[in-house]
Amino acid sequence: MKRFTAITSVLTLAVMLLVNASQAMACPFCVATTQTFTEEIASMDAVVFAKLVKLPPPIKPGTQLAEGQEIPRAKFQIVTIVKGKELVKPAQTIEAIYFGEAKVGTSFLVMAVDPPKLMWSTPLEVVKTTQDYILKLDSLPKDPVARLEFFQKYLENEDEELARDSYDEFAKSPYDAVKALKPKMDHAQLLKWIQDSEVPASRRRLYLTMLGVCGSAKDLPMLEELLSSSDRKKKAGLDALIGCYLTLKGPDGLKLIEDLFIRNKRSEYADTYAAVMALRFHGTESDIIPRKRILVSMRYMLDRPQLADLVIPDLARWEDWSQVDRMVKLFKDADEETSWVRVPVINYLRQCPLTEAKEQIKALEKIDPAAVKRANTFFPFGPANSGRGDTKAPKSSSLDKSTTESFVSTPVLETSLESSEEIPTSTTTTSSIETVEDTAIPADQVIVPSPVVEKAIQPAISKEEPVAEGKEPNLWYALGVPFLAGLGLLVLQWRVMSGSGR
Repeated sequence: MKRFTAITSVLTLAVMLLVNASQAMACPFCVATTQTFTEEIASMDAVVFAKLVKLPPPIKPGTQLAEGQEIPRAKFQIVTIVKGKELVKPAQTIEAIYFGEAKVGTSFLVMAVDPPKLMWSTPLEVVKTTQDYILKLDSLPKDPVARLEFFQKYLENEDEELARDSYDEFAKSPYDAVKALKPKMDHAQLLKWIQDSEVPASRRRLYLTMLGVCGSAKDLPMLEELLSSSDRKKKAGLDALIGCYLTLKGPDGLKLIEDLFIRNKRSEYADTYAAVMALRFHGTESDIIPRKRILVSMRYMLDRPQLADLVIPDLARWEDWSQVDRMVKLFKDADEETSWVRVPVINYLRQCPLTEAKEQIKALEKIDPAAVKRANTFFPFGPANSGRGDTKAPKSSSLDKSTTESFVSTPVLETSLESSEEIPTSTTTTSSIETVEDTAIPADQVIVPSPVVEKAIQPAISKEEPVAEGKEPNLWYALGVPFLAGLGLLVLQWRVMSGSGR
């Protein structure tokens, strides 16, 4: 059972690598919660507003449907056709599975696929304002800035569906479009939302990102007060809060961040991780702070062995080869509580062009051959440099930038869920997706395996002889792992579903 768990962890890790490599982030600290109305409508063949005509007959508790018997459906009458006029007609009656208890005459959004015999989705109850919002979507201009100007009006709308949908539109829009919206941003309103502890952390991240675009030095006292607060709610979305503060303060703001979250060994893991994410954003997506100064902050993390793996991939990507001796010391001093740092150290040394680094790998392999093998096995390709275009990718890399970066480090599996956050459930029609607030992790902001993953994958690796120095990665292995990972997760999902059905 332990071995099955370990293998499952490895498969999950590989799939997450692929997902991470394929995602293209927009708003740097935002992650969409679900599909937008625009995306859902585009994927459907027919979309209508319909009123409830007749509820299905109630099913008594404990009643089991006979084999082949269909679930009773509610009847609806089409009022407005949003899409698919060639497939449906006004006043037409349709049937859909519905388990609610709405009153007859209530309006719903209903979508369908697979004509000519349309399969209707579970209806979503909608009020007049939501209907008006959806009807306007098709006429919006293609220009992303003009679209955001429209959606900005619905941020924090009383109708939660509209508030969530407008946020998701921002989260999926290019960051350049968000910045171009600056003249249209409502600075005063953003400040109110940021200081409102009831605003979800994910949306607060967006408002902090926008404040970084339209704010000024006058906002710094308020941001410093939030950064220094011991109230977790006030610091919700800390990565975006730090990113906004550094955007407005510039290099001079790094000292406060270092004192609070980087050099402060009493800083909680979630807070330190948030600070690293913000530094990584400024090191790759912004030129407000010189990268050399950001590297100074990053190096302070090497004094905290338990969290040093957060920044080692960044040092390698940004070609800071001044830390070879400290990396070697981290490897040699690692104990049971910090052993996971050894894999990123080896990856750093593998990427380093200095002869000294290659010699150190041979020496460290004698201390812990398993760690060297893990580095070669799970990260067969060296890291690609990323950032502001001032570095070149290593010649040995045969993959594109996003793919090679994913082999350097993996998505963080230990999320920094704030204790005060709730778990909202999307009510969009095609699916009901549960999303965890305050776990937004931009795709390019990833770290090496956490202690949980390191401990999980170790039993799955046999203690065979170390990989020979200079041995090239097996291409079939590199391509086969993702395939087997997906297959493994499908098997796992089947087992879970079959187990829950018994």
